[in-house]
Amino acid sequence: MADREIENDSQDVPEIPEILEKVLLFSLDEAKEKMTQGADVIPFTALVVKDNLFIESHPGETAEECFNFAEHTVKGARGADAYALCYDGYIDTDDGQKDALIAEGGVPGEGDGYAVGFLYTVEDDEPVFEEEPVFIGEAPNFMSNLKDASEYGEEDIDEKYLADDPETDAEPEAL
Repeated sequence: MADREIENDSQDVPEIPEILEKVLLFSLDEAKEKMTQGADVIPFTALVVKDNLFIESHPGETAEECFNFAEHTVKGARGADAYALCYDGYIDTDDGQKDALIAEGGVPGEGDGYAVGFLYTVEDDEPVFEEEPVFIGEAPNFMSNLKDASEYGEEDIDEKYLADDPETDAEPEAL
């Protein structure tokens, strides 16, 4: 998936809120696992609500359509603490274009989000990932118009995020 611009005007890595950092790295690990098992990485969001993690895929015909589906899901997620949107894409570097798994996300009320990723190459049809994730830059924050999660009562939160047994293949304890 391509066609997404993320700003990186400096080499300084900002302080990313802990919950956001965790969900970004968790999402990247999930995507790496899929790729190493030979599966395609369909763009997905990971949404942290209370002590639960909800994962939803966002397939689309174009990159723009996938991002629009993800934005629609996240921008109305009242009561959520953070989200990540993860996808297989590429980044432009000083050494040219590089393949990368990318996770971008944000927290409620902040103007910008952040993007991180794992650069990789393909050798003998297998992905080979760099050991450490890289900070890619600032990214749009689909939650910028939401209030802090603690400011919403349960009556404000979508019922699907209040389920005792969330529909997810993730381990919430990882966050």
